[in-house]
Amino acid sequence: MAINKQNAEKYNAAAARLREAAEGEDAGAFEQAYIEFAQLIEANVLAEAERLRDEQDVAVLAARGVRQLTAAENKYYNAVIGAMRSANPRNALENLDVVMPESIINEVFDDLKTEHPLLAEIDFHYGKGVTKWLMNAAEAQLATWSALSAEIIKEIVGGFKEMDVAQNKLSAFLPISKAMLDLGPAWLDRYVRAVLGEALAVGLEDGLINGRGQSNTLHEPIGMVRDLAAAVDQTNGYAKKTAVAVTALDAESFGTLLAGLAKDENGRPRKVDHLILVVNPVDYFKKIMPATTILTPVGTYANNVLPYPCKIIQSTCVTEGEAVLGLGKKYCFVTGSGKEGIIAYSDECRFLEDERVYLTKLYGHGQPKDNNAFMLLDISGLKPLAGKMQLVEESVTA
Repeated sequence: MAINKQNAEKYNAAAARLREAAEGEDAGAFEQAYIEFAQLIEANVLAEAERLRDEQDVAVLAARGVRQLTAAENKYYNAVIGAMRSANPRNALENLDVVMPESIINEVFDDLKTEHPLLAEIDFHYGKGVTKWLMNAAEAQLATWSALSAEIIKEIVGGFKEMDVAQNKLSAFLPISKAMLDLGPAWLDRYVRAVLGEALAVGLEDGLINGRGQSNTLHEPIGMVRDLAAAVDQTNGYAKKTAVAVTALDAESFGTLLAGLAKDENGRPRKVDHLILVVNPVDYFKKIMPATTILTPVGTYANNVLPYPCKIIQSTCVTEGEAVLGLGKKYCFVTGSGKEGIIAYSDECRFLEDERVYLTKLYGHGQPKDNNAFMLLDISGLKPLAGKMQLVEESVTA
């Protein structure tokens, strides 16, 4: 979200502390950093609301992140505001007869996809109150013209996998002042979406790429770099896949890599589409860009040129010297709010001056649909495309 210049330095410092606390797995430090972070977001929303107090143009408000709410969203936020104003907010929130509309969570993820292109390429679902999700991991081979023998039934059933959405819980604190409630549903929506978005952004992309999965002590998604066929270590989770060394991205080399993705984990052929290559920004400029840039006949450079349609995505969550190649839509991530709703009164945080602290909870899990959908690459020895560029220049001279 846009932060005014006066708060930008404080906001960036709080964001840095939040990331450090998350990486250090210090629950107390994370809680304190997140409350501070949420308060800065609230202060920014209040300042925006004051500046736009007399603004009625929907387009102007939308440009500032203030959406025109649907009837269901208005009903939900009005009910939440009423509960938060009550003498007993815990009881009032527990007895709400409305649930957060799916459109609010979808809007949060739409905002995140703008900032994190990787999220736009995966198969994401908001499962509302569900805690189990049935995932179709198979290809078109589920259909058959033959009789439904026991073997075929086994194959059809085996094409579906159940994910436990409630395995991993994301909790974020919402310090909400009376002044925020006075602004009404649209501005409360602006604040809630910003806080949820920042909470998700802290670890979601890292979980999609590097998540170690679940054990007695771990509660993470299963990342694209993990080997689903490996035994789960109770301390370290799923092991990383063995990296495939790549020294060139010409048609022959790239085609060989894609051939490895053209069959699922059971050896059945499939179409290779929604292809993504996820790399660290440092490696993008030092390795990938030199290997995928050509000089065109008109004397300009064309970047990200690969022999087969593929979207190159930069992510700081990828280890330098490595890259992830795979079928984006073969990664499934599902989030839900659980049966108890998404916003609850919190006993875990202190009352602040003129402010009550609430807890917002989301459940979620993500994992590759099959173990052959993503490939870990070692690009430390990747060479530039200098020879190809020279050939193009010679053809233009001729």
